[in-house]
Amino acid sequence: MIERDVQGRDLRTLVVPRVGSLVETSDVWEPYWLLDPAATVVEPVVVYLKDLQASGRPATTQRSYAMDLLRWFRFLWAVEVPWDRATRDEARDFSRWIQLSDKPRRTGAPAVSAVPNPVTGKAGPGRKYASATRGHSETVLRGFYDFHADAGSGPVVNPFPLARRGRRPHAHHNPMDLHRNERSGLYRPRHVQRVPRCIPDEKFNELFAQLGSHRDRALVAFWVSTGARASELLGAHYGDADPGQQLITVVRKGTRAIQQLPASPDAFVWLRLYQAQMYGLVPTGADDPLWWTLRRPFRELGYHAAYRMFNRANAALGANWSLHDLRHTAAYRMARDPDMLLTDVQWVLGHAHLSATQLYLTPLTEDVIADVLAHHARRSAGTSTKATVSADEPSSLSYRPESLNVLFGEGTA
Repeated sequence: MIERDVQGRDLRTLVVPRVGSLVETSDVWEPYWLLDPAATVVEPVVVYLKDLQASGRPATTQRSYAMDLLRWFRFLWAVEVPWDRATRDEARDFSRWIQLSDKPRRTGAPAVSAVPNPVTGKAGPGRKYASATRGHSETVLRGFYDFHADAGSGPVVNPFPLARRGRRPHAHHNPMDLHRNERSGLYRPRHVQRVPRCIPDEKFNELFAQLGSHRDRALVAFWVSTGARASELLGAHYGDADPGQQLITVVRKGTRAIQQLPASPDAFVWLRLYQAQMYGLVPTGADDPLWWTLRRPFRELGYHAAYRMFNRANAALGANWSLHDLRHTAAYRMARDPDMLLTDVQWVLGHAHLSATQLYLTPLTEDVIADVLAHHARRSAGTSTKATVSADEPSSLSYRPESLNVLFGEGTA
């Protein structure tokens, strides 16, 4: 017998069509629009994105939030519930659906697998939504309804409530630690702290050899030596590169702060070769883009084009490293340098808290595996050596006589 809720909604047979869309407008004031199945702008989402923009969220963050909202609206359209009539029942069912349902796949897209890659050891994306995706979605939807509740344009009760607190606030709290908000979303999944992965030096050299142009080599060399995020480096302008001081200026993703980052000499060598190759073909004003496509008509290089470039090099090795793994690699290299302070690494990476930088002190997976295998080898060698010792030979390990006297009450030590 199929279990149903009080409304008779059967999530096992529920089909959520991929209707509606998120479109890029090329308008800095409204970078993205969420459209319903009739191609009409969903105004509650547009207003919320404007509020995000007012609070300093960049267009990339607005897109990320809008994708979570699109997934939620598709669910509501499938169950035929207006967004402002959604209750905890819809929030609960959506949280169950996103946890247990397979992610939609485009027609002709290759099958996904969670089996670790034999080259990198990284698991694939898998068929289900990741816990990080579900957690981010819950946070966005709770904030969306909080915004409309404050504005008086949505339901009074947030469908995505905070978890009930069943004990005294800050009970058993260490007074040396800062107080934090202990209440998370009721339907928020448990957060799994992922250990950052870096590319081993020998594998990085193989990957670098697969890059097909001076531009690609310059980009990867900058990413792996500065620790900049992919979008931060791609947003650099021609005048931001300072070869004389080995510095390149980027705009930080979260704070939008302008920061100069030191880069390796090799990065500037590849940059110079790339600029010589493009000389006279693209504008070179101080405010012009630093990175361009290599084919006509020349356009500013975007993230997706850089992502495809890196994936082509990956495919040649059968690997699945990401652009962000280059940032992890830079962080691990710097954090493992005994002559470099961890606070310096924090500054380079732009971390607000040192605890985020300390993740890069975590042992690498391949190093731990090698150490454990060496441990087993030593154990095996030790066992075989002990097996050859005669039983008549006295053991080299024994208790001190005076300790035995105290233990059995025959005297004092």
